[in-house]
Amino acid sequence: SSIPSGGGYTAELLLGDADAALAALVEQSPDGKISVLGRGLGAYIALQLAGARSAQVHGAIVLDGPGLAGGPTGPTSQSFFSLPPATQTPDPYALVELGRDLRPPDYVRSFVQLAIAGSDLDEPIAVCSVFRPEWLAEVAGEHGVMDVPLAEALAAYL
Repeated sequence: SSIPSGGGYTAELLLGDADAALAALVEQSPDGKISVLGRGLGAYIALQLAGARSAQVHGAIVLDGPGLAGGPTGPTSQSFFSLPPATQTPDPYALVELGRDLRPPDYVRSFVQLAIAGSDLDEPIAVCSVFRPEWLAEVAGEHGVMDVPLAEALAAYL
């Protein structure tokens, strides 16, 4: 993603970028579907993409990585800070904002439920991470979500 004018990075903004990439990839896919693998913050985006585009996302794999925890699961007080200006990605403000984004478990669970409802697979999401923040523990416990090693998830979706 490019640096947005005036800041304002959110997971949903990144989801928009991922959605554009998905559209291009689906056009090239023989069956009009692809599998996605997300690491860290990308895992959160992969879950959102799987729910938002369940007809095009064959399977979504969630892996450990930077940004997986996100921020709190409930509202907190705001704080302000100043960083040197960025001229290239990643935007330092984005890293701070996305490391503090609000991730209530029920929000991401709704994307999981949409993915399951719109998929032709019984288990269209695979959680392969060791680290489990509260939101991801909820996802892993959902019916229709595999909790498996990466090799098994890749074999299921490729």
